Amino acid sequence: MNLNLFDLPVSGPTLLVVAGPTAVGKTALCVELARHYGTEIVSADSRQFFRELSIGTAKPTAAEMQGVPHHFIDSHSITEDYNAGRFEVDCLARLGELFQRHPLVILTGGSGLYLQAVTEGLDDMPQTSPAVRAALQQELAAHGLAPLVAELERLDPVTYGRIDRQNHQRVVRALEVTRSTGQPFSSFHTAKAAAARPFNVIKVALTREREELYQRIDQRVDSMLAAGLLEEVKALLPYRHHNALHTVGYQEIFDYLDGLHDWPEAVRLLKRNTRHYAKRQLTWFRRDPAYQWVELGK
Repeated sequence: MNLNLFDLPVSGPTLLVVAGPTAVGKTALCVELARHYGTEIVSADSRQFFRELSIGTAKPTAAEMQGVPHHFIDSHSITEDYNAGRFEVDCLARLGELFQRHPLVILTGGSGLYLQAVTEGLDDMPQTSPAVRAALQQELAAHGLAPLVAELERLDPVTYGRIDRQNHQRVVRALEVTRSTGQPFSSFHTAKAAAARPFNVIKVALTREREELYQRIDQRVDSMLAAGLLEEVKALLPYRHHNALHTVGYQEIFDYLDGLHDWPEAVRLLKRNTRHYAKRQLTWFRRDPAYQWVELGK
């Protein structure tokens, strides 16, 4: 670890961004850092916002938080249409409040787009047709995700190679823009200059040796199942059409409940898809040269 996270240069308001893949150990390290600096943690996990999702999102428990205030956990309902653009506005307002009492604040999560929204801002996207979005949602409900992913690969191979193709929301959004404008979704990512922020940003990304990370992922899935993930997903069946549930950790259990897989296969897919998700998270963060990498070990 070349960067000493416990002796950071803090000159003026400073946002410490701690990113990394699922199960790498972000929560434990961020709590330790927050206690060291006497500060608070802001979550940028795109699923931990939602009150109804706990086990499948590995939401930190009160014991794990160790009394450190965490913001944007349990802040919204899955019935709300909450996205990275809205989070940018809400989070910047919250950071303005936190910097009044802390010189350093920690922002953490594995959702790269949400971290980018806060630190740099997002590209301006064109207006889209509500009818196009409704049609895509109908197609998704009737035929599943695979045909939409195939269409995205044909129309916009750049976005196809970049996004989480198991994330229904991201796939539908990309096709919504592409169909509405006749231009690839990726063409609107202009790499514009980062938006000015009234604070300094230090970006850190956590990683582990691959086999160790995969073991931690498998252990986390086993812990989720033991904690009652199946029961949590059953309770969420009436809400399964909401975007927050079109994701790894929930979709595999929905497929099991639909009879598409037996239980051992559902567990295997859950572990495999979570490992694939972690690889995509790492790829996202490696594209940003501002991240300083810290390898955690056994």
